[in-house]
Amino acid sequence: MQYSFGTDEYIHYILDNYSTMLIKLAFTYVKNISDAEDIVQDIFVSLMKRGKGFDNEEHERAWLIRVTINKCKNHLKSSWNRLKVPLEENISYQQEEQSEVLSVVLDLPDKYRTVIHLYYYENYSINEIAELMTRRPATIGTWLSRGRNLLKSKLEGGFEYE
Repeated sequence: MQYSFGTDEYIHYILDNYSTMLIKLAFTYVKNISDAEDIVQDIFVSLMKRGKGFDNEEHERAWLIRVTINKCKNHLKSSWNRLKVPLEENISYQQEEQSEVLSVVLDLPDKYRTVIHLYYYENYSINEIAELMTRRPATIGTWLSRGRNLLKSKLEGGFEYE
């Protein structure tokens, strides 16, 4: 359903359809639910300041994901983030049961973590991820393969019965 950009209906549509996905994506970067929620709130403010709509829903979704990734990277580079004292938190992946697989995914380097999140959690294809991350599909395929191998080696080493 298409709503006029900037209307109350459009804002509700955006929040209902994208907030959970964007918080999860931001969480994979910043590993703190409060920071992830703040980043997503900033993204929605940026969206409203943008002042114009999108060609289609795929363009809208791609823009939101790209901006989320960029804002997370900026957050991690900021001097404020380096000065903060980390709080001990036992927060699951946005109300989902925390699993060993997820903890290992969150420990992966950024490029592998992002590709695995978009591929497995958001069901994007390699070509779509390549477009979102402005990389070649072969690069994304390599990162996905390496990320899987890292997951496999870390998970196999973590189970005593295997």
